[in-house]
Amino acid sequence: MLPFIRSDLAQFTAYKPHPSSTTAEPVATQFDRLDTNESPYDLPVEIKEKLAWTFQQVIESNRYPDGGHETLKDAIAQYVNESANLSSSLVTAANISVGNGSDELIRSLLIATCLGSEGSILVANPTFSMYGILAQTLGIPVVTVGRDESNFAMDLKAAQSALEATQNPPIRVVFVVHPNSPTANSLTAAELTWLRSLPEEILVVIDEAYFEFSQTTLVGELVQHPNWVVLRTFSKAFRLAAMRVGYCVGHPDAIAILEKVRLPYNLPSFSIASALVALQNRQLLLASIPQTLSERSKLITVLSSHPALAITASHTNFIYLRLQPNSSHPADTTLKNLNQTLRNQGTLVRLLPGGMRITVGTPAENIHTLNRLQTALANLESY
Repeated sequence: MLPFIRSDLAQFTAYKPHPSSTTAEPVATQFDRLDTNESPYDLPVEIKEKLAWTFQQVIESNRYPDGGHETLKDAIAQYVNESANLSSSLVTAANISVGNGSDELIRSLLIATCLGSEGSILVANPTFSMYGILAQTLGIPVVTVGRDESNFAMDLKAAQSALEATQNPPIRVVFVVHPNSPTANSLTAAELTWLRSLPEEILVVIDEAYFEFSQTTLVGELVQHPNWVVLRTFSKAFRLAAMRVGYCVGHPDAIAILEKVRLPYNLPSFSIASALVALQNRQLLLASIPQTLSERSKLITVLSSHPALAITASHTNFIYLRLQPNSSHPADTTLKNLNQTLRNQGTLVRLLPGGMRITVGTPAENIHTLNRLQTALANLESY
């Protein structure tokens, strides 16, 4: 490694995006891309036309974008209040910070809390991998605990012990996803009680990337918990994964710090315009959610009837699939075979240690998923 690079990065594994669907494959050339929890639906033509007009007539490419995001923050605050049935004045622009995807906001939160050996973070695996990855890139220690194998609830006893035992540096941030990725479960009553009990010296980051599908949010409790922040994204239900727009809702003092550490002009003008147009047309864009939830139920019903599969309840736009125990073949080997068979037939899913995460696609894509999974399972000697 180059001598001027930090020594700890030699052991670091970078995040790898899903494999390109342009890679030559033995069978399929057109993929059902169900591996990244994107919406299967592109923006409607009329919204794309409006954005094209905005790019042509409004955006000046030679000018920097709106670095303060005030108009977008106002629109987000209105949406947050409306979607959670809150008072219109509870969440304001002062409670909002906007980032280049949620990833930038996670990184800013880490910089603001743990950098310089001031703190470590706590995560319960399996969960969204970027918390640990971003912490590692900043040289911040990551403390991990496990989850219950039946319902994927956090091991709260281990989490509390870790908080008490980790002192050099102490745990300063606890990350949770509500609902969790990749396991699709929402926070339990016990987990919520534990989070509410944490002292104000610990930042609690509640990632609600899938709020529009779960319709369960904790933003209403932010007033009582100034050490909580809620993350949201436009990449899922709002269909703007290509635009990279995320936002954070929190106490104005916490938001003011995030504004200090974020990069100037962090969102391109077209991304800002896209998020504003998406919010203005939210009824149209979010109208696809009931179909996604219905398709999710169909997938779970059919797959749960197969004796080889274990499917957990989902509050998201994806399902988490595991295999029932089988002594003749290790589950990970069988999962790898299933994943490769699906890929060969044209369906991309996310292979993870212990399971597979499958995004709910269009009705046609979901039929492909069911047919290809059933064929793949029938061809495996283990079942």
